[in-house]
Amino acid sequence: MSKTILDIAKIAGVAKSTVSRYLNGGSVGEATKKKIEQAINETGYSPNPFAQSLKAKKTNIMGAIVPRLDSYASSQTLIGIDEQLKEMNYQMLISNTSQSLEREIESIYSFANQKVAGIILLATEVTDQHLQAFEKVKIPVLLIGQEHEAIHSLIHDDYHAGYAMGRYVLEKGYRNIAYLGVTERDIAVGVKRKQGFEKAIQEAEECQVQFFKTDFKIPAAQAAAHKIISEFRPPIIVCATDNIALGVLKAAYSEGLSIPKDIAVTGFGGYEVTEIINPGLTTVKFFYKEAGEKAARNIVNLVNERQVEKLTISNFEIMERESVDINANHAL
Repeated sequence: MSKTILDIAKIAGVAKSTVSRYLNGGSVGEATKKKIEQAINETGYSPNPFAQSLKAKKTNIMGAIVPRLDSYASSQTLIGIDEQLKEMNYQMLISNTSQSLEREIESIYSFANQKVAGIILLATEVTDQHLQAFEKVKIPVLLIGQEHEAIHSLIHDDYHAGYAMGRYVLEKGYRNIAYLGVTERDIAVGVKRKQGFEKAIQEAEECQVQFFKTDFKIPAAQAAAHKIISEFRPPIIVCATDNIALGVLKAAYSEGLSIPKDIAVTGFGGYEVTEIINPGLTTVKFFYKEAGEKAARNIVNLVNERQVEKLTISNFEIMERESVDINANHAL
């Protein structure tokens, strides 16, 4: 049976409150301290870090709010956050909101009530409700994936990633292009990637692009792709995420099309599956785990009132694979 604080107090011959004060870093006499330490060593007692932190004036718990757990980007980011926090002697609590704005706001207040030291929000949008909640809870908050001038943020370089993908597609000779994006409520994915891509296309001559929208789920992207293929039949579909690209690939195969001979496909994200599938998916790789590690360091610095840049930007890299035909002439 595991030992409790009361057991340690009895063995050391001190009050339970004295043991609790010692465990929480309070003032304890040297002789009493040695008695408690000896009792802990003899019993192998290990304090519950969560309960211990809640009792302390300054906790070592960070809250992480995520819109969905079934996402490669979210899971890799959380791994980076968790591993880095552990190295810095902090614990992480996770709240999954299942893409519910109401649950997201509730989680901010809930974490504050649990006395977390800081909150990391993997955001899809930042509303007035978010800003009001941040103001009320009065604890450090860090956004990942979206930026706001009033909140410390860490973002992926979506605009320049979109621009780089646009330049890449043009360099491979494609001039008749379909772009399959998402709602503009998501500023990073729905707006900035598209804006960067548009900027690159505007710099080219005799280039035709049609823009379409879907959501982040593979089945929705697959349905959208069937319509695009039947009505537009572009030689390439540029997808705002890797999941969307996977849906497009599935639709293309069901239409009897060959990748990339009949239609090329690109994505954004750099999910592990994009390298495993055949043909491999040409995509923009974002470094989610590294971004999570950086976010963890930033929130710890904010909690400890150390200076942190208002905006941190994570790098990207284009991964060239077989889903794009780099030899044929695709100009109109």
